[in-house]
Amino acid sequence: MANPLPSYAYGTQSDAFAAENDVHRHSLGKETHHSPGVKPLGADGGQTAADDFLEAMGYKAELLRSRSTLQVAFMSFVLASIPYGLATTLYYPVVGGGPADIIWGWVAVSLIILCVAASLGEITSVYPTSGGVYYQTFMLAPPSYRLIMSWICGWAFVVGNVTIPLAVNFGTTLFFAACINVFESEPGKGIFAAEPYQIYLIFLAITLLCNAVSALGNKWLPYLDTFAIFWTFAGLICIVVCVLAIAKNGRHDAAYVFREFDPSNSGWTAGWSFCVGLLHAAYATSSTGMIISMCEEVQQPATQVPKAMVGTIVLNTIAGLIFLIPLVFVLPDQAELAALVSAQPTPVIIKSAIGSSGGTIALLLPLLVLALFCGIGCTTASSRCTWAFARDGAIPGFKWWKQVNQRLDVPLNAMMMIMVVELLLGLIYFGSSAAFNAFSGVGVICLTLSYACPILINLITGRKQVALGNFYLGKLGWFCNSVAVCWSALALPLFCMPTIIPVVPEYMNYASVVFFAFFVIATIWYFVWGKKNYRGPPTHEDAVLEARQASVISHQDKM
Repeated sequence: MANPLPSYAYGTQSDAFAAENDVHRHSLGKETHHSPGVKPLGADGGQTAADDFLEAMGYKAELLRSRSTLQVAFMSFVLASIPYGLATTLYYPVVGGGPADIIWGWVAVSLIILCVAASLGEITSVYPTSGGVYYQTFMLAPPSYRLIMSWICGWAFVVGNVTIPLAVNFGTTLFFAACINVFESEPGKGIFAAEPYQIYLIFLAITLLCNAVSALGNKWLPYLDTFAIFWTFAGLICIVVCVLAIAKNGRHDAAYVFREFDPSNSGWTAGWSFCVGLLHAAYATSSTGMIISMCEEVQQPATQVPKAMVGTIVLNTIAGLIFLIPLVFVLPDQAELAALVSAQPTPVIIKSAIGSSGGTIALLLPLLVLALFCGIGCTTASSRCTWAFARDGAIPGFKWWKQVNQRLDVPLNAMMMIMVVELLLGLIYFGSSAAFNAFSGVGVICLTLSYACPILINLITGRKQVALGNFYLGKLGWFCNSVAVCWSALALPLFCMPTIIPVVPEYMNYASVVFFAFFVIATIWYFVWGKKNYRGPPTHEDAVLEARQASVISHQDKM
């Protein structure tokens, strides 16, 4: 490990605060343990350089850098978990417009998210830390308003990271219930009543399992993510072959699959109905920036994480089309799917094509297992995000949440805190499913806002600070940044809209209310507590610039 940088590396946050809380000291002589298959420090200098860069940003290396480029790409894929992510939200485009909305909506949003991923990757190549978009917002923003901007962005990122595992695990629960009900006691009536207490108990079991695997099996998670890739494509092949080969009720022609558009089930005008259908793809790709929180466990984050984010979007797009197109070829009547009480059309579509409950559940099994992988991945990423925000003193009780369990090599306290919050929020389902769905939906809104913050500031300030990054996009970056900002401006109100009209209370989308409440509370809390206690990341820009220039030169020498 290189010698510690001078004390000016802690210039932004007071030396007294750093000394009192020992928040970012570089630990010398610390014994380093390596996961199976990971080269030791010094083998190629990559991990040493990453830790030196992290030190320049004011942080000590507390987590093991155990992930290669492919492994971080695989985790990024697991966070989205295509096709599971598409299977659980297929209701939106079915109601919004049908086949054309399903296929072209996925393609359109994937291309847009590719711009978002490229924009975030460009910034991450300059600021590769687990603080992610929060840290990036602080560094990119002018000094006069960097504190309030990074505060709001950070809380949006944390709230999004906390509620996304909640949404994933609860979505898995509801999808599991729909899968069980492919077995029917009588036509149209499933064998599982899915009472609120039953749903919550399944959700509780899934949440506990995901946290246990993430906490206790951390060193094996890269291999679990790798296995998930092969599992996903094996499952996709089975679904595609069986659905198209059997097609008990026949197949639609290509004109129907790629051109049919029927917005009558939503009640909205055709244009807005199509946009509502985009929620399908938007939800599935909302985890794009969560992988940034894993930067401090990646061997060469300045290059590997940006490549992983962009490459994963391409892989997701292909996997999504492989999954969606066969389902649309055997799509049952749209009105019947739109009327489903479960709002889970995927099991019904597959059963209609296969004609057998046993065969259907066998084809759904790969999606259910992938759902667990997704829950584990989201649990892992959310704990790193919360831990990173806490170590900068932005969360009350940060001295507790910033601790890393040395034996498990995970921020266990932060992970357990998130788990408790998720389980408490899950209790809302007993009172109102609409209110609970608002908390699930607000996670995607918060993540979208948090991604937009550094991209917009980067665009407004002329993209000067990203010019020295290893993933600099040049003129293409202007286009990608503009598309990402425009998408955020559309997506934020889109996520708040009800799926169908006329609206009744039990189907109202209350995400806008929850999001507005979060925004107001976060702002008030800043002036009440944050303005006095929060000083932002303990980083001196000159130190980061010097380290970044050295990193770029080193990267160019290896090319």
